[in-house]
Amino acid sequence: MRTNRAARTAESGTRIADPAPRAADRGARSADVGYKKSTLREYFESICIAVILALFIRTFVVQAFKIPTGSMENNLLIGDHLLVNKFVYGPTRAGVEEKILPIDAIQRRDVIVFKYPEEPERDFIKRVIGLPGETVELRNKKVFINGQPLDEPYVQFLEPPAGDPATADFTDFDVRRQYGPVTVPANHYFVMGDNRDNSQDSRYWGFLPRDYVKGKALMVYWSYEADREDYQQTGLGDQVGGVFSTVTHFFTKTRWSRLLHQIH
Repeated sequence: MRTNRAARTAESGTRIADPAPRAADRGARSADVGYKKSTLREYFESICIAVILALFIRTFVVQAFKIPTGSMENNLLIGDHLLVNKFVYGPTRAGVEEKILPIDAIQRRDVIVFKYPEEPERDFIKRVIGLPGETVELRNKKVFINGQPLDEPYVQFLEPPAGDPATADFTDFDVRRQYGPVTVPANHYFVMGDNRDNSQDSRYWGFLPRDYVKGKALMVYWSYEADREDYQQTGLGDQVGGVFSTVTHFFTKTRWSRLLHQIH
């Protein structure tokens, strides 16, 4: 009787469930459970990846920079916060890389951020005026490159130049009015601030080495109305007070018209 019932069950195609899971299946499920990441670990790994990407971008691609002085007025104002392209001047090893990658040579009139040669831990921002091999001269506040006057619509003077540059007094030793002629060495640049009477630049500390250039100024992503003294406060109390003042006056002191301002 039992044999006939088993035969009929088999013929009808009915499957009889196995009451006990196989040992192989139990081992596979145990392995899956053992390798499952905890939520804490997933958060930790996500944070690590985000930090690494942020450091990579800051080191090689884009970095934020703020203007603490008026040496680049009126093009850049105290309190402007900039994005600096650190990739555009990156070194290349082959001509193919120069054609494929968005890398450019440093050009005259570029606004660049660099390490101050006399204090490399400090960052400066100026405009490129003289390129390697060129002769730079200042006659009555007028720049001459290889003997030819340079057109500079961006320049501002606290005291406008008086008289003709051709009749400049060459016995005047004020570098704001008379300077040079000097020849820019290889792999160096002559840089100046747009606010010519209020800029500590190559006229005072010499040529800028190529290796000190950090990047090209791109745009103003935020601008906050501030004074030079606001950036000279180094005490903890002053810094906390500065943050509080920025938060409380964010809407009234933000220069909204300068947001996303392109730097030329």
